[in-house]
Amino acid sequence: ASIDLNMAIRTFGSFSRKLRSIHSSSLALGGNAQLFVHRDTEENNSDQTFSFTQENQERVRAIISNYPDGHKAAAVIPVLDLAQRQHGWLPISSMNAVASILGMSRMRVYEVATFYTMFNRAPVGKYHIQVCTTTPCKLCNSDAIVDTISRKLGIGVGETTPDKKFSLSEVECLGACVNAPMVLISDSYYEDLLPKDIEKIIDELQADRVPKAGPYNGRHAAEPITGLTTLTEAPKGPGFGVRKDL
Repeated sequence: ASIDLNMAIRTFGSFSRKLRSIHSSSLALGGNAQLFVHRDTEENNSDQTFSFTQENQERVRAIISNYPDGHKAAAVIPVLDLAQRQHGWLPISSMNAVASILGMSRMRVYEVATFYTMFNRAPVGKYHIQVCTTTPCKLCNSDAIVDTISRKLGIGVGETTPDKKFSLSEVECLGACVNAPMVLISDSYYEDLLPKDIEKIIDELQADRVPKAGPYNGRHAAEPITGLTTLTEAPKGPGFGVRKDL
């Protein structure tokens, strides 16, 4: 049977308009979909200075010591991460400082910072809520989690609350598919979520309390919700099943 190309294009266009764009979220929050060409702003330009605190300088030295002599550049990701943790996000001045410390060209550091979405090249809120919306989470209704957060905080994907306390973004798979739907906030995973769970988590964060991390459906980790199906008895111990003559 022949296919009406115009009809197919209209159908796809209608479908695609119903999908939120992860790239628009990354763009707004300075992720890897942001313009790769840096544009100076008042808060982000090369004339500003960045330096690690004394404590973090010691951490940088400890990080570099993990790598062989002559290979300091291998430390670029953890050192950039440390710069972001100190500053809250990753301005170009911090990238330039990292390049100087590691003896790298600035462009090589920029290449790393623009590749990984973990690096925020624009300011984000104190609590950066990153919702996984790829296939397993989407099938488990991650859209409801995004909608609940958006409604409760009054912001859309890629936006930050006026008080700079919360930012919301969508991200690719965070590797907790069996605990879908889930979100990453700071360094903690919140899993097996219902809309009421994410509302409770936000309430705790608004009060600057640390919510319980992990599953919210009663599981301890990622075991079957219906109970164990394997490893249901104590291990047999050394030598079990081995030939007697060995």
